[in-house]
Amino acid sequence: MGRRGDLSKEELKIIIKRINDEEAFEVFYRDCYLRNLRPATIDYYKNEFKAAIKNLNRPLVECEQKDLEELIINSKKLIKVTTINTRLRALRSFYNFLYKNKHLETNPMKNIKLLRDRQKTIETLENKEIELLIKTIRKQKTFVGFRDEVILLVFLDTGIRLSELIGIEVEDVRDNHIIIRKTKNLFERTVYLSETTQEQLKRYIKIRGTVGTQKLFINRDDNDLNPHSIQTRFAKYRKEANISKRVGPHTFRHTMAKRMIIAGIDAFSLMTLLGHQDMSITKRYVNLWGPDIERKHEQYGALKGLKFRRC
Repeated sequence: MGRRGDLSKEELKIIIKRINDEEAFEVFYRDCYLRNLRPATIDYYKNEFKAAIKNLNRPLVECEQKDLEELIINSKKLIKVTTINTRLRALRSFYNFLYKNKHLETNPMKNIKLLRDRQKTIETLENKEIELLIKTIRKQKTFVGFRDEVILLVFLDTGIRLSELIGIEVEDVRDNHIIIRKTKNLFERTVYLSETTQEQLKRYIKIRGTVGTQKLFINRDDNDLNPHSIQTRFAKYRKEANISKRVGPHTFRHTMAKRMIIAGIDAFSLMTLLGHQDMSITKRYVNLWGPDIERKHEQYGALKGLKFRRC
């Protein structure tokens, strides 16, 4: 047999120097740092890559489309669609970067699409549930209890994320508004407070006093507050109040969005207040709470009050 033909795919692999996983991660994370991505985003990439390698049982830079398809098929037996899509988004960013910068000859994610997932109803709290929650928190009569009440009011008033709340410093509170600096998209924004929240926040700051940290919300030892402890405490309040729904920062965020939509806020203003990067998530909120929008239409519809006479 002669050697006049082209080299086989396997033979080409021997000749062409390929980047290994360690080198690929180094250049990818360097780019993440240069783009000033949040530490949490970089940690997300690291965790997802580690999980993918474990399931693929081979280096990521050696994977082909069929390997990723096999990963999806096997993952569907073990984890939720949302979790699979989260992993696929991380892999897409990784492979797109490597292919764009000519570290890979082909992009194995090119024809891989996210899995379709059924849109689930987002739980929100009703008036009675919010009142019951506040009543449960107030039973404590402690600094931590009062702090948690104020945290609840800030969440419901502003719809900020847990990471954003943790990042608030005392100087960021300005009368009827708060400057949110530690945002997901790195763009500072302003959120506004009702009179009730303003009054309670002023009382909290007075009780808080001067401590060693500038963070607004502190723990009982006067140190920075751990975000996990907030989730744990509100889960505890939910149980004590006998509320069947989930109770936490995301529930408060969704509750704020729903109440403002029902009150008549426009989608663009809501998008700005919530810190969404585009309108897609905001539109989803509007669609999810369609029945409430329907009632608003019945009340304020453009044809309401007009009298028509048949010709």
